[in-house]
This record gives sequence, C-alpha cells and structure tokens, in this order.
Amino acid sequence: MVFGGETYSVLVVSALQKFNDALAPMLPGSEYYPVCFTGNIGAARRELLARQFDFVIINAPLPDDFGVRFAIDLCEKTDCVVLLMLRQDAYEEVNARVQPYGVFTIQVPIPAQTLKHSLKWMAAARERLRKLEKKTLTVEEKMEEIRMVNRAKWLLIERLNMTEMEAHRHIEKQAMNQCLSKKEVATAIIEAYT
Repeated sequence: MVFGGETYSVLVVSALQKFNDALAPMLPGSEYYPVCFTGNIGAARRELLARQFDFVIINAPLPDDFGVRFAIDLCEKTDCVVLLMLRQDAYEEVNARVQPYGVFTIQVPIPAQTLKHSLKWMAAARERLRKLEKKTLTVEEKMEEIRMVNRAKWLLIERLNMTEMEAHRHIEKQAMNQCLSKKEVATAIIEAYT
C-alpha cells in the first residue's frame, strides 16, 4: 500500500486493548511508520502537538469524549485523513454529522478485509491531499513572485524614472541575461534600492 515509496504515520485513538491488538498487525512497519496508540483524546492531542500524522483512526466512544468533535477538528485544522469507527447504533446519526467535514466512518465490528480496504482508501485520500498541498504551494509561490516583481517595478519607476512597461522589460531582460528567475532579479532590485 506504499504509494511512491511513501509510508504513512498513524495515530490510533482507542481505549479498547482488544481492538488495538487486532489492528496492530494490519499496520506493518514497511507501510505505516510510526504507529502510535493512545487511549483517549487528551493523549492524542499531546501526540499531535509532537508530530503530524497522515492517518488518525478513532475508535469511538472514548473515555474523555465520544470523539466526533475531535474528528471534525482534525479534518478542519490538519491535513491528516481521519477514520472514525462507530458502533452500529450511533453510525447513521454520527456519519451524517461528520461526513460534510471529510471524516471517513465505518461501523464496528468490522471484518479485517474491510478494514484493510479502508486503509487503502485512506492512503488514496492522503495522496490526493498531498497533490493539493503541492498545487497550493505553487500558487502561493507564484503570488509571492508577482508581489516581489511589482515592488521592484515600482522602485524602478520611482528611482530611475522608468515607465511601468520599461521596468517590466528591464526585469525580464535581466532575468534572461543572468539566467535568474524574475523573483531573484526583483529581490536584487529591492535590496539595491531600499
């Protein structure tokens, strides 16, 4: 289940040792590392402060809270994939509540094969999130370049009495002549004139 050489870090939040013992063999170190087990939400929050996880598996209910708000918070504030495991009597109501936030849900007890399939779905979702994160970074980097180039253009306009078109051409020409990005040229201009 390793995509492109990736392993997935997993936080399991479950107060039931029997569940933890059954889940552990399904998370081999070659595909999932590290795998941390906690027995309540308080301990899980401490683990999340120490590191980021790709997957968080919550076996509800937990001793300090049911786990619904925790699952929603994780999906809203982090980029981990969350699986909330629910008893049959709570499944429909809780699933309807958490689904809009991107929380995966599954009923327990669950056959081992179904849980293995769930882990594959989680891996696919995590890879999709990684691609979206990369696209977001690319857009943010491009926006930063535009801001830097605009700032450099206005400095050239102010200091060298260029028109906006001349300043723009100047930056592009310097980038081509020096084999630099426009952002690097803009940074040099900003440093020189401020």
